[in-house]
Amino acid sequence: MNQTSPALPSKSHYEILDGLRGVAAILVVMFHTFEAYADGNPQKQIINHGYMAVDFFFLLSGFVIAYAYDDRWGRMTQWDFYKRRLVRLQPMVVMGSVIGAALFYLAKAPMFPLVATTPVWKVLVAMVVGATLIPLLPSMDIRGWQEMHPLDGPAWSLFYEYLANILYAVWLRRFSKRVLGLLVVLTGAFLFQLLVWGPRGDVIGGWAVDKTQLHIGFARLLYPFLAGMLLMRVGKRIHVKGAFGICSVMLVVLFALPRFGGPTHLWVNGLYEFFCIAVMFPVIVAMGAGDRVTGRMETRLCKFAGDISYPLYITHYPLIYWYTAWVTRDKVPAATGAVFGALLLLTAITVAYAALKLYDEPVRAWLGRRFLVRRA
Repeated sequence: MNQTSPALPSKSHYEILDGLRGVAAILVVMFHTFEAYADGNPQKQIINHGYMAVDFFFLLSGFVIAYAYDDRWGRMTQWDFYKRRLVRLQPMVVMGSVIGAALFYLAKAPMFPLVATTPVWKVLVAMVVGATLIPLLPSMDIRGWQEMHPLDGPAWSLFYEYLANILYAVWLRRFSKRVLGLLVVLTGAFLFQLLVWGPRGDVIGGWAVDKTQLHIGFARLLYPFLAGMLLMRVGKRIHVKGAFGICSVMLVVLFALPRFGGPTHLWVNGLYEFFCIAVMFPVIVAMGAGDRVTGRMETRLCKFAGDISYPLYITHYPLIYWYTAWVTRDKVPAATGAVFGALLLLTAITVAYAALKLYDEPVRAWLGRRFLVRRA
């Protein structure tokens, strides 16, 4: 009996890191909900740095990819690796694109000037292309924001995640810790340039196919992903009891602190965000990896948060499009918006959990049987 794509033994999870991924995903939904009242002005955000959850995800990804696959390459080809990543990520990419298409016309509002005039065929094209994660060019914009994935905005970060996976399989996995450390320094300088000397003083961006947005996207991806890989390989862990609760509070504080420097000293805020990404996020991951959950409640909480983290992140934004259109079009008072924002969060979590159990897990199980282990 031959196995052309061998079944590799599963590894234990870092339960706390799974839970922290879920905490960050929930904070992303809250950030996007409050963003409807910011009028496009970063100075008016409520969860002021919530977009940095993406950078945290990239660092977690580099850590987990290195942990899961660094020692498997003697038993696994590049194609085996790609198939495993596609089986893990692609089903929910498709679901996010389908939900985005289904809810697209609910977001008719001046904030989204192209929605009302976009024909159905163009939405369907965007849905099919979005399900492949191939970026749409600005000429195919259907919303007015020039997103590479206009039906499901956060899918832009999955596009970069896929690029990081390819870089890992082709080159990064082969590099020594010394070479990887040098790349971390160089890409850290790249990120520092964007944040401190750039025109915005934050990492907001990366979702469009143009020179500026691609610059932001690659700066956001490369340092945290490489730093996560290096952190895993160095083996540095910080052992603190109750790390899940402590790290969760740290994420909330880091995301919620006000922007620094004001509109006249944007570099101050850039320096703060660089400190978060370059120093605090690795510390949080090292703490999360250095402790284990204790007790039934904490175990269940981390598992639930980890399970819904990716489905929640990739499916919530079509609801945000609708909510933002409603708030801005109808001038909804903040008190009313807060009530519906809370309902939106609960709805997003419910949709994510339903998609996980009724769609994602069964589809991944079928794909695993069909493509990951083939018996001759």
